[in-house]
Amino acid sequence: MSTPASDAFRYAHAHRDEIAWLSQNTNHLVPPEPIQAAVEAALRDRRYQGYPLATGDPELLDAIAKDFGSRAGTPFLTGGGTEALYMTTRALLGPGDEVIASDPSYLIIHRFIELCGAVPKTVDIYAPPYRLTADRVKEAVGPRTKMILLIDPLNPLGSGYPREEVRAIAEVAHDRRLVLLNDVTYRDFSDGHALAAEFAPEETVTIWSVSKNCGLAGLRLGGLMARPELLQKIARFNTNDLGVNVLAQAAALAALRTKPGWIGEVVRQTRANGARIRDVVAQVPGTSLPVYPSRANMMVIDIASTGVTPDAVQDEMLHRHGVFVRAGNYLSPTHGKQFVRLSFSNPPADIERFATAFPLTIETLRRAATATPRTA
Repeated sequence: MSTPASDAFRYAHAHRDEIAWLSQNTNHLVPPEPIQAAVEAALRDRRYQGYPLATGDPELLDAIAKDFGSRAGTPFLTGGGTEALYMTTRALLGPGDEVIASDPSYLIIHRFIELCGAVPKTVDIYAPPYRLTADRVKEAVGPRTKMILLIDPLNPLGSGYPREEVRAIAEVAHDRRLVLLNDVTYRDFSDGHALAAEFAPEETVTIWSVSKNCGLAGLRLGGLMARPELLQKIARFNTNDLGVNVLAQAAALAALRTKPGWIGEVVRQTRANGARIRDVVAQVPGTSLPVYPSRANMMVIDIASTGVTPDAVQDEMLHRHGVFVRAGNYLSPTHGKQFVRLSFSNPPADIERFATAFPLTIETLRRAATATPRTA
């Protein structure tokens, strides 16, 4: 019997000093010194005693705007990118609306869509090129279509969108007057990444986060950018009317100020880790990488031909080897039983633990699955 996801996380957090955390696309490679110094300074100044400026630290807003460029729109801070996604769907969707999305996908967005009474119209992308295309988006557009969900790079597959494909999808949104929800949480890992707002500025809402690129997932800071008309509609659903966490803002500002000095090495090590994982998977019969190289810091391993289940792989690797990967069932209703997802912006030692654990796990589970049951 598989362990419920909540129990797996409870176990992993209880043993966090012993776990190679490859389960949530978190980034463990960012140099901690500038961030720790900024947070410690904010603590010494007891900034936590007062409310932050409701609109956000002006220096932080300026750093975000510079990081993205002026075409993305005005930055708006939220308690993580997830809150920005909820606010955007809640503000812009209603009963009966349809949103063109994909399967696999980051399904929490689909749940937000459904909470509005709208419907995700999913396009199956678990086949080359493992992403949406402008032609398939056009085919999916119907009379009730209100929004296109473009996650680039895509969680969980690691697929990235070529610049011309982003342009073509943005043109569909512009021509059909559709909102283009562009989640770019992993953009810093993607070479040549293009923002949809460059091509459809009036229709695009850009969702961002400092969880993955800056390694600040636990501080819960993200946001959105859009042109004033769209931003005004979305901001009506802001619940952080007294501002977002002041320590998170201090950390994010320090990270963004220093990012040019370390992001290249973070991406280089992430790519090297991905190559190491590729080599390990190539030696395990029945497993494969649908997307390689990943343009994010995560990818999926297809295990459908092994005869073992993703839940069993997650449990065995976590409890037996202290390596936390995720079963794919929370990322794809159709294909979630075919893959596990792992992230790899981690120290090389974590990847070596995976390299040892994964072949042993598949072999152990295969033997258990094929063993002849004993009779009484």
